[in-house]
Amino acid sequence: MKNDNFELKFWGVRGSVPVSGPEFGRYGGNTSCIELRHGDRRLLFDAGTGVREAALGLKADKVRHIDVFFTHSHYDHIIGLPFFDPIYTPSVTVDLWSGHLAGKTTTRQLIDQFMRPPWFPVEPDICRATLGFRDFKAGDVLAPHAGIVIKTAMLNHPGGCIGYRVEWAGRVVALVYDTEHMAGKLDQAALSLMEGADLAIYDTTYTEAEMPRHLGFGHSTWQEGVKLARHAKVKRLALFHHAPARTDAELDAMQAEAQASFPGAFAAFDRQTLLL
Repeated sequence: MKNDNFELKFWGVRGSVPVSGPEFGRYGGNTSCIELRHGDRRLLFDAGTGVREAALGLKADKVRHIDVFFTHSHYDHIIGLPFFDPIYTPSVTVDLWSGHLAGKTTTRQLIDQFMRPPWFPVEPDICRATLGFRDFKAGDVLAPHAGIVIKTAMLNHPGGCIGYRVEWAGRVVALVYDTEHMAGKLDQAALSLMEGADLAIYDTTYTEAEMPRHLGFGHSTWQEGVKLARHAKVKRLALFHHAPARTDAELDAMQAEAQASFPGAFAAFDRQTLLL
């Protein structure tokens, strides 16, 4: 039977570097990777270490066409790509999308520079899948497949970062990370992406108490995420891009505080699946 549900799966929710150990067991240690699926279409956002496990699910489902959208190209968002099995599979088509370096570096150049010696033992020409390289610029509206509309905006992050608003199957998902807010001022780009969303995924790397020590790092807080979610009338808010040292117990406490202010808030965890 064909699956017509619209589902989201978190394959990696951690920021900066992957972590392991018993204190991270429930929320997980993989870096950013999010999958959206409806029918036979699969969209992945970022290729952090979580994308390796995403590949296992795609293979089990015999998916033959995959779109990968990069928010940006810092290591924690791309480091899993060379270990993404579909790019080595001849029967698969993988379209790779980026826009944060528009006018400076193409998607093809980005992959060629990253996946090569001395940083990786082989170059992209070892890939046997049909690879498509799709360039865009912030503000473009993308239509990767019939019925899918993706709006884009530039976020406040060193080197640039793309936020996405995915409108698909009558639902709206906003991906707003990595981004740094300005104290006392709501981010208009974030609000435009999040407006009326069924789910907003927001950068909550720090708390407000931690922010003064991390100004300029390009990240935000759960407190700011709640403010934006309220103004944008978001239904659910996923706390995402957890700091590497943030333990399960600390994330439990953060989630409880956020839910006291915004009941639809929750801390995302690896392999969490949501039916939208």
